[in-house]
Amino acid sequence: MSPESYSSFQNEIYLQGLLTEQVPELTTDLQALEDTARQALSPSAYGYVAGGAGGGATVRANREALDRRRVVPRMLRDVGTRDLSRTVLGTRMPAPVALAPVGVLSIVHPDGELAVARAAAKAGLPMVLSTASSYTLEEVAEASGEGSSRWFQLYWPKDREVTVSMLQRAEAAGYHTLVITLDTWLLGWRPTDLDRAYLPFLQRTGIANYLSDPAFLAGLDKPVEEDPLAAVAHWADMFADPTKTWQDLAFIREHWSGPIVLKGVLHADDARRARDEGMDGIVVSNHGGRQVDGAVAALDALPEVVDAVGGELAVLFDSGVRTGADVVKALALGADSVLIGRTYAYGLASGGEEGVTHVLRCLLAELDLTVALSGHRSPDELGPDLLAG
Repeated sequence: MSPESYSSFQNEIYLQGLLTEQVPELTTDLQALEDTARQALSPSAYGYVAGGAGGGATVRANREALDRRRVVPRMLRDVGTRDLSRTVLGTRMPAPVALAPVGVLSIVHPDGELAVARAAAKAGLPMVLSTASSYTLEEVAEASGEGSSRWFQLYWPKDREVTVSMLQRAEAAGYHTLVITLDTWLLGWRPTDLDRAYLPFLQRTGIANYLSDPAFLAGLDKPVEEDPLAAVAHWADMFADPTKTWQDLAFIREHWSGPIVLKGVLHADDARRARDEGMDGIVVSNHGGRQVDGAVAALDALPEVVDAVGGELAVLFDSGVRTGADVVKALALGADSVLIGRTYAYGLASGGEEGVTHVLRCLLAELDLTVALSGHRSPDELGPDLLAG
C-alpha cells in the first residue's frame, strides 16, 4: 500500500475485472460490510461488536452527525500530487488514520489482534492495542514486526501494582504512546449483551494481558488453571474503578515516559483540564455509542473541543467513522487524526488479516479521492469551510 497511490486501488480492481473478470471478494462499500460480518459471526459475537448502550440512540447520533455534514467540493485546483501524511504525537503516519482499540477480537476471528497488527503494520498505520485483547501485548508486538507503530490502550486497573506492571511490559515491548480510556470505569447498559447474558471476559476471553501479568497472578491464591473462576473474579474486582479523578493522572505520568492520550473526552472543560494536567492528547469519543445512551454525537462535540485546546495538544477523533469520506469530515473539523474501530472488526470477521487489509485499502483510497475531488492536496488544507450542514 504505497501512500503515493492509495487511490490507484480502484484502478487495480477495474483492471482485474477487465483481464480476469475477477471482482473483489469483499464489498468495497464499507458501510455494507457489517452485513457480511453479521453472517460470519455468532449472534453473541455480532451483538457484542455492533451493539450500543440502551436503545442505541448514541450509535445513531454518531452516524447522523457524520451524514449531516456535506462536503462542498472546490473546482480547478491542481490536485495531481497529494500528500496525506501527518505527524501526530511523534508518530509519522502515511495518512492521518489509526486503528482504534477494539477488545476481545478472538470472538470475531481466531487470529484476533494478531491479524489486525499484521495488517496495520503492512499499511504503516498505528494500531492502538486494547488492554482487553485476546492475545498478550507481547504476542501482538511480535506479530506487528520491526518498525511498526505500537500504541497501547489502558483500561486503568484498580490495583496500582498491576497498573505499573502493565505499563512496564508495554514499554519493554516497544509501545510508545499510551491511550487511557476514561469512559469505561463501569460497563454501560448494553441490552444486546444482557439479553444473551454474554460477557466474554467471564469466559476468560479478552483478559490475556491480565492472566499473563506477574502482578495480577501474585494476587491469586491458586494458579489460573486450578481456579479459573477466582481469576475471573480477581479481574472483575480490579477492572471497575469509578473512583479515579484527575489527580490520579500524576501516577500514570510517573510510570510512563512517552506521550499520554486521554480517550473519551466530549466536553471542552475536560479537554482544557487534560491540557492543564500535562497530557499530550485527547480522543474525542463516546466509545462508539457503547457507554451512555443519548450522549452527544462525538462529531458534534469535536469543534468545541478543538477550539478549546487545538494546537496545544493533539486532538484525535473516533465514533461512527466508517468511510474515507467520514475521515475527511473529522479532519475538516479539526481532528489531527482519526481512529477507526468497528469497520476493521467487520473486515476481520469477513476475511481475517486480508479482510482488515481490504478495509484499510478501501478506506485510504476513498480518503485520497475525497481529498482530491474536494479540491485539496493534503489534510492540512482541510478546514470547516469544506463542509455544509
